[in-house]
Amino acid sequence: MHDRDPHDPFVRVRGAREHNLRGIDVDIPRDVLAVFTGVSGSGKSSLAFGTIYAEAQRRYFESVAPYARRLIHQVGAPKVGEITGLPPAVSLQQRRAAPTSRSSVGTVTNLSNSLRMLFSRAGTYPPGAERLDSDAFSPNTAVGACPECHGLGRVHRTSEELLVPDPSLSIRDGAIAAWPGAWQGKNLRDILDALGYDVDRPWRELPADEREWILFTDGQPVVTVHPVRDADRIQRPYQGTYMSAHRYVMKTFSDSKSPALRAKAERFLTSAPCPACGGSRLRPEALAVTFGGRTIAELAAVPLAELSAGLDGTSEAARVLTDDLRSRIAPVVELGLGYLSLDRPAPSLSPGELQRLRLATQLRSGLFGVVYVLDEPSAGLHPADTEALLTVLERLKASGNSVFVVEHHLDVMRGADWLVDVGPAAGEHGGRVLHSGPVAELAGVEESATARYLFSHSPAPARDVRGATGWLKTGPVTRHNLRGVTAEFPLGVFTAVTGVSGSGKSTLIGEITQDSAGVGRLVSVDQKPIGRTPRSNLATYTGLFDVVRKVFAATDGARERGFGVGRFSFNVAGGRCETCQGEGFVSVELLFLPSTYAPCPDCGGARYNLSTLEVTYRGRNIAQVLDLTVESAAEFFADIPAVARSLASLLDVGLGYLRLGQPATELSGGEAQRIKLASELQRGRRGHTLYLLDEPTTGLHPADVDVLMRQLHGLVDAGHTVVVVEHDMSVVARADWVIDLGPGGGDAGGRIVAAGPPRDVARSQESRTAPYLARTLSGSR
Repeated sequence: MHDRDPHDPFVRVRGAREHNLRGIDVDIPRDVLAVFTGVSGSGKSSLAFGTIYAEAQRRYFESVAPYARRLIHQVGAPKVGEITGLPPAVSLQQRRAAPTSRSSVGTVTNLSNSLRMLFSRAGTYPPGAERLDSDAFSPNTAVGACPECHGLGRVHRTSEELLVPDPSLSIRDGAIAAWPGAWQGKNLRDILDALGYDVDRPWRELPADEREWILFTDGQPVVTVHPVRDADRIQRPYQGTYMSAHRYVMKTFSDSKSPALRAKAERFLTSAPCPACGGSRLRPEALAVTFGGRTIAELAAVPLAELSAGLDGTSEAARVLTDDLRSRIAPVVELGLGYLSLDRPAPSLSPGELQRLRLATQLRSGLFGVVYVLDEPSAGLHPADTEALLTVLERLKASGNSVFVVEHHLDVMRGADWLVDVGPAAGEHGGRVLHSGPVAELAGVEESATARYLFSHSPAPARDVRGATGWLKTGPVTRHNLRGVTAEFPLGVFTAVTGVSGSGKSTLIGEITQDSAGVGRLVSVDQKPIGRTPRSNLATYTGLFDVVRKVFAATDGARERGFGVGRFSFNVAGGRCETCQGEGFVSVELLFLPSTYAPCPDCGGARYNLSTLEVTYRGRNIAQVLDLTVESAAEFFADIPAVARSLASLLDVGLGYLRLGQPATELSGGEAQRIKLASELQRGRRGHTLYLLDEPTTGLHPADVDVLMRQLHGLVDAGHTVVVVEHDMSVVARADWVIDLGPGGGDAGGRIVAAGPPRDVARSQESRTAPYLARTLSGSR
């Protein structure tokens, strides 16, 4: 796979077979902004990331010394005949792995390093204080972290009221709710009894000093316990070690690997800013240093747009550092993220915000001659900020780079130099390149779903706006940048909540959960993963797999072998392949290299042992059924109502291309959200339900948006209420009611600018959403 002609201006792909790609050939010019598009599941990401980027990484990996390879995240060799004309590549994907709690906007962008250097070199120190190294201004280092909270900024505490919610109970009856259940709880109670405490007296009647010791002692006395004899067995005396309720809760919360146990422990804790550092996460020595009269913690809490404007250096050293900091902040603000502060925790950012922060950082890298491969940089972006995004992409191109973007946003497509349209449909009905060329030439491709939307000038279809059946009032809300905001959401209709990034949309609808009086049921459908490991998949999450396993257990082959339902689970011993423990792959240890993964040598990735795979249903074994797409499975199980109902719901939200056994870790946030919605749709909906969705069109082609909208409007027609946070103006134009927040982000937003039917909001003079909504309603661009 080596270049034949170094002067050839094209990246030429031959015989790409990754995922659903059908041995495709495609030529894409270098040094252009090329957009890869197509319906969800068509194969565009398989071409851009799975083939082109993966091959660039493979070549780079081969070129480095073996000892250095240990430090590099490896991407497997793609299934492709050859690729020529391919420069080195940089990937900016929407990572699905959540950043750590210590990660922040400052650490993601490296802006924290520049600010710490400014304080170290040009800060104002107290008289007699030694100059501090830049590490002393970081909460993530031993020399900088507050010793009380270890640099986290918050401390977790508990109280008697939390640990013992019902003081009328005795210890034997379960007064100490924070204690573990089953034998562990009985053990602690027996130890207290052996220590001489009255475990049968109501908690409130115990002396205060005894209650304090039982709940909060740090001591761990060991005592001989003589258990009460059960009628059917004799228990021998044993040495028991006591652990106070406070110690147990704190140990479980900090050390347990079980999410369920951690969640239970958290119920007995309150979280508060650290009293030692006030939540700043730093030692007093660092907080004593100021710049412009403010500490580093105070400047880190300021929105970036405001921080940039307020950096004034007096000395020459300060001027050099502040100029550098301003130049680094500028692209972040340009990409519509000026409302973020450096101390904003990275886990609270959307995948789109994280990707744009990394994009802003790349603008300062000075790289040229590379291919940047981006995954939907417009995700979570208000139309007002899309123009700035295009400017940034053009700047990357002007620096001598090729910019390849997987994208659904029509304005980004229109701003491209080259368009690669993959389709025509999803999964096995896609995987072909329908068009690779200038944008205007796509108009003549009849098969293209993209062309129908890209060149349409039709106004939004007129329809009667539904009337509210009632109103849900929420607020006044004072949280993040919302200051005493009161909102009224109409019931029985479709409401879109709009506004630029950071205007307060998600914060506002998040408060509905606490003010949902009058709503029969509240369902919040978010984009969090449906599972954190490959063992969780579409079939297990929807409950579909339970029914499929029962179907297999009822076959003659299973009965003859004595196989029950559990035999067909890859999560437990019995039916699974024990070589890979039902994972389907094994870790391969390599000398001097990081572990890599390969299909299991025994099951070949099937996850089950041979005897389990001998059982078939209609000619397919359990592994082959898990490999079916939702669409194929709907035909296969058409006569089994419980399975057909689940599959029909998945088809209704446009997920027919996903495989039943597709690991949760391979799903995008938008796909996870639609799986959750499908799970809701398959349930019987009795009574009124309020559905909350945060940007449900993220990652969706306009054709898939139409499919999703039919489902959501169908819920409203059935008497339910739907509230969505949304940037897609085609969705907003079809809403019954719009609540627009802003006018800007961060401190420049946080209030309701306009509310009413779409045509009324489109006339608002103050709203930044209004002109884009008006354009969509009229059909102009």
